[in-house]
Amino acid sequence: MRVVGEDGKQLGIMPTAQALRIARERNLDLVEVAPNANPPVCKIMDYGKFKYEQARKEKENKKSQKVIEVKEIKIRPNIEEHDYQVKLRKIREFLEKGYKVRLIILFKGRQLIYKEWGDKLLERILKDIEDLGGVEKQSPLIGTSMIIMLAPKKFVKKVVLEEVKNE
Repeated sequence: MRVVGEDGKQLGIMPTAQALRIARERNLDLVEVAPNANPPVCKIMDYGKFKYEQARKEKENKKSQKVIEVKEIKIRPNIEEHDYQVKLRKIREFLEKGYKVRLIILFKGRQLIYKEWGDKLLERILKDIEDLGGVEKQSPLIGTSMIIMLAPKKFVKKVVLEEVKNE
């Protein structure tokens, strides 16, 4: 195995027993830092300090990540105008705050025959929110509902760019 000292200097390639003896002489631990390398790389260090540093780095990484919440709006295809405006206002509010919105268009009973009502409603919603965002993902009619994921513009652009790169 390749051994690195506590100061970061290479000590060379040596058998495990010899590396462990050197680590014990210095009252430190032998920690494997790159097990997939050929030969594996081990470092002489204080294992407790190593674990602490790793935990601290993970905590910092979690702080820098932003969790994107998904809000859900359920709507029927034959919605009245006032109700539509209320739902639209909520969708716009969520998109402005940076949330993704799962829009579920629910069909009931014989409404399933008129799938185009749902399509027209979706087109109308997309036209009304085009300045804030768009469709990130759309699924076909599943059972009695149509599910559409709406995202703020900053996410929609990324999805479109990734699709172009993959082609």
